[in-house]
Amino acid sequence: MRFIKYFASIVAVALVLSLGAFAKDKDSGNFDLAQTARIGSTTLQPGHYKAEWTGPNNALQISIIQDGKTVATARGQLKELSTKAQADAVTLRTVGNNTQQVEEIDFNNHTDALHLSGM
Repeated sequence: MRFIKYFASIVAVALVLSLGAFAKDKDSGNFDLAQTARIGSTTLQPGHYKAEWTGPNNALQISIIQDGKTVATARGQLKELSTKAQADAVTLRTVGNNTQQVEEIDFNNHTDALHLSGM
């Protein structure tokens, strides 16, 4: 009987820890940048990146990660999409001196997108 209680406790802890790992993936997504662009005050080169965000949906702290290292940070919010995004997409806007700034990141098969605050 003691073994069953012990085993049940271990299973419960493992389940809670695994649910936490899945929840983390909900607040992150991968994207490709096809051209040089700015996020926050950082200029990023074309390449593969991961975005992770924390905070309330209208006041997010966003970290941009490449090769396991944070390379840029920005503030933003989650934008609700009317349908799931068909693919990963990055929306750029041109700012002063023809610099490209990342404005929005859509993630494949998600119904929300990251809208980055202009800096």
